Amino acid sequence: MNVRSVRTVLVALVMLCMSAAAFAQIGVMISIAPPALPVYEQPICPGDGYIWTPGYWAYGDDFDDYYWVPGTWVEAPEVGFLWTPGYWGWGGDRFIFTEGYWGPTIGFYGGINYGFGYFGNGYEGGRWDNGHFFYNRSVNNVNVTVIHNVYNTTINNVTVNRVSFNGGNGGITVRATAEQEAAARERHVPPVAAQVQHMQAARADTQQRASVNRGKPEVAATAKPGEFRGNDVVKAKEAGAPYTPPAKNQPRGNASVPRPDNNNNADRKPVHPSDLPPATRPTAPNTGDAKRDQKYQQQQEKQATKQDQERQKLQQQQEKEHQQLAKQNADDGRKQQVEQKHQQQTQQLQQRHEQQQQKLQTRQQPAAPRAEPKPAR
Repeated sequence: MNVRSVRTVLVALVMLCMSAAAFAQIGVMISIAPPALPVYEQPICPGDGYIWTPGYWAYGDDFDDYYWVPGTWVEAPEVGFLWTPGYWGWGGDRFIFTEGYWGPTIGFYGGINYGFGYFGNGYEGGRWDNGHFFYNRSVNNVNVTVIHNVYNTTINNVTVNRVSFNGGNGGITVRATAEQEAAARERHVPPVAAQVQHMQAARADTQQRASVNRGKPEVAATAKPGEFRGNDVVKAKEAGAPYTPPAKNQPRGNASVPRPDNNNNADRKPVHPSDLPPATRPTAPNTGDAKRDQKYQQQQEKQATKQDQERQKLQQQQEKEHQQLAKQNADDGRKQQVEQKHQQQTQQLQQRHEQQQQKLQTRQQPAAPRAEPKPAR
């Protein structure tokens, strides 16, 4: 068995043994943009309680190629939970994949228009009501003789494109709102076992690779996770854009790395407040002086609240500037200037907050004990 085969087996074993929570914290960094999203139809919903999870391009670092993970219907892990899709984002020098998750609120998924209710912001495909999921028939393929929890709401003003990544040249310029950032901090769960197995099945199928299907996968969507054969399998109608294979000696990507919000990627500098790692809360002090400890705890909370407000304010300000650029149809040069300004603003904010935290911790250090006077001889 050669080195690559050994590596592939080890990766597969790790993927199977890792907990779902750990899997959700792993991202991939690639130097080549993902292909455009293919055009395909949605298979019919298999039953009540299933929620649509759109297809996406994943990356196999062991065979250096993107592969299509078909859209599929998945049973929600909990009543009231919705699916926030994963997405590719530009990290300054590489494309980084952020994993999707289940939660009570839809979070940020890059502004990508995956279709079928996921039009870049929120979810228009259905809603929970009194423990039952109701489907919007205007964007979902539902058999009303089987599923009776339906309604019709037409969605207007949807920009149709097949762009599959956020940021960078040609990418979506949308940024996360304060509400979407809050959704990411809510209690949520990573992809369920059926989704992980579905992804692994797509990874193992060479027909799903972009170099083979040229952006038009044979299996674009399935009725249930992992079912890649049968009448309920949907083939892509066409590629989202002409497929251009990468240059032969062009650097591609590296192995799985921790997601940037874990702050382990020191080479990637934050561009926006949403790129910063979550603010840390120091542990409660215990110096033996109860009043002093209580006062310090209050100072910590006050400072943390103020810093969160400053982050949100800067994020909202930068979002407005992005919206203005979009309205003005600004060229790439102007967009780059604004991104450089945003990066400088964000780094200055981060440095100021770190200095404030260090200053507060220094003030809390217990006073050095006074030296006992030496006895007179």
